[in-house]
Amino acid sequence: MDFALIGYGEVGRILAEDLRAADHAVRAYDVKLASDAGEPMRAHARAHGVLLADSHGGAVQGAQIAISAVTASQTMAAAAACAGARLGDSFFLDFNSASPGTKIKAADLVARAGGRFVEGAVMTTVPPYRLKVPLLLGGPHAAALELVLNRIGFAAKVASAKLGVASATKMCRSVVIKGLEAMLIESLVAARRYGVEDELIASLRETFPGLDWERQSAYFFQRAIEHGRRRSEEMREAAVTVREAGLEPWSASGTALRQAWISDLGDQGVFGERSRDGFARSPDWRMEADRILDHVKTSKGV
Repeated sequence: MDFALIGYGEVGRILAEDLRAADHAVRAYDVKLASDAGEPMRAHARAHGVLLADSHGGAVQGAQIAISAVTASQTMAAAAACAGARLGDSFFLDFNSASPGTKIKAADLVARAGGRFVEGAVMTTVPPYRLKVPLLLGGPHAAALELVLNRIGFAAKVASAKLGVASATKMCRSVVIKGLEAMLIESLVAARRYGVEDELIASLRETFPGLDWERQSAYFFQRAIEHGRRRSEEMREAAVTVREAGLEPWSASGTALRQAWISDLGDQGVFGERSRDGFARSPDWRMEADRILDHVKTSKGV
């Protein structure tokens, strides 16, 4: 089967690896391919036999399934660019973390181009599950695509034939999951400043004994440092989702700001090279908290 990947970041490359391992043809396009930032993508494509296109249209033309896996803010732009390439009756699977309203608008663009839009809500972190990450599908073409995807090896399930249901599920979950990340980082850094981090961890362990709070804290720091930019965009879409429901998105908006702030620190080199190539070298979140505190002191001239 012929696949097109729009977006060749972490998720796109994982999908490419598994699809190529199963001998499916894969073409990919990413806007970063036009810059030096695209060199790791080009190297990956060479290693796995993925053909790189020079445009959205070059990637999707002739593909039976196009998968859009871009950052949340690029959801509409990617759909518009692909729709302009005459999709025919190809499936257009939108993996992006966007609000129900955004998905419905993207679906309209794809439908006008003759494509079959299916929203896809990825319900947990992709890397451990890879192709089998739990995936909710939505829209009138979801049932038809579910059969195709699961034969290939995906773990897809139809949430609803109505567009917006799958993405609402994903976005409302993100308010909790990404919000918990932001809250815990904020709490731990402040606790470290006051010298009460051990007492805090002990109290959390007593209240929620089922969680390994040391390990969970390290993981949350890791994910925010590595993917804060993408998470902040997702949380802006989560805020839109909450607002579309008639509520003021105080929690979601605050989480977006904290995730973006962490990402900004990474861009400034506060976390060293590990902000780019992984936190896994050190399981101690305290090191990252201390770096944040040092930065805050320096920036405020304390």
